[in-house]
Amino acid sequence: MHALIVTAHPDRDAHTHRVAEQLARGIIASGQHSVEQADLAAEGFDPRFTLHDVRQFKGQAASPPDVLAEQQRVDRADALVLVYPIYWWSFPAQLKGWIDRVFTQGWAYQEQEGRIVKRLGHLPVHLLALGAADTRTYLRHGYFASMRNEIEHGIFDYCGAPVVTSELLLTGDEGYPESHYQQARQLGQRLFVDRRSHDQ
Repeated sequence: MHALIVTAHPDRDAHTHRVAEQLARGIIASGQHSVEQADLAAEGFDPRFTLHDVRQFKGQAASPPDVLAEQQRVDRADALVLVYPIYWWSFPAQLKGWIDRVFTQGWAYQEQEGRIVKRLGHLPVHLLALGAADTRTYLRHGYFASMRNEIEHGIFDYCGAPVVTSELLLTGDEGYPESHYQQARQLGQRLFVDRRSHDQ
């Protein structure tokens, strides 16, 4: 099986990329699975939702080539993993723009006769959010509920993609940063075990 790991951090030495790399190693450790890493920052993905994107949404234009290429990447995947730093309690702008532009009507979902047809029910999603505050801070301000509402429900549930993993890794965690790398490797090792359980 094949996993797509998506990151959006401009610094290749950042903790985000190291966690993503450990996760990839966990996936391929069995020798049975493959992985592709989409580094949106390094690849220069344009996150701006332009007039062309608006026209596509209205059914007046086809998706541009860069969006089609990203959709094909997701279509090849049996699991989607997002590894991202928390910027202002949300996605980095480039990753949010990737969602805005790639998860289009007609591909991720379809409006038909006043109802939404969810088209990504076949795609398990795993979320690894990396934050700098301690757990108490996130709990006090309700970040966990916000994360579930905005990302899990607002994006992936809308498209029907089941969120299998949703983890918040913080710099205050015991054993940081090695504990994060270990957790990422373990997630990679069980990624498609979780998928088999979901399919059953």
